[in-house]
Amino acid sequence: MSLNNIKSEIENYVNSSNLTELQVVERLQDFYFNKKVNENLKPYKKGHKKVSEITKDLKISPRKFYAILKKKNIEHKIYNKSKTE
Repeated sequence: MSLNNIKSEIENYVNSSNLTELQVVERLQDFYFNKKVNENLKPYKKGHKKVSEITKDLKISPRKFYAILKKKNIEHKIYNKSKTE
């Protein structure tokens, strides 16, 4: 499938719905990001993949990844970087 086909499909979808091209692209981006997150959560739950590897694959910060884990109610360790005296 070429880029022109994708553009025409997006334009057809925009004409049939009441969304703009940017809204369609944002929804597609959210869909594929969530798909990639879910693919990486399975090995994380089993302990086969570390947070640093996942955040590198997804190109997000660890803080954002922990927010995703909290949102999905997945148990994880929270490290406190501040020193207690």
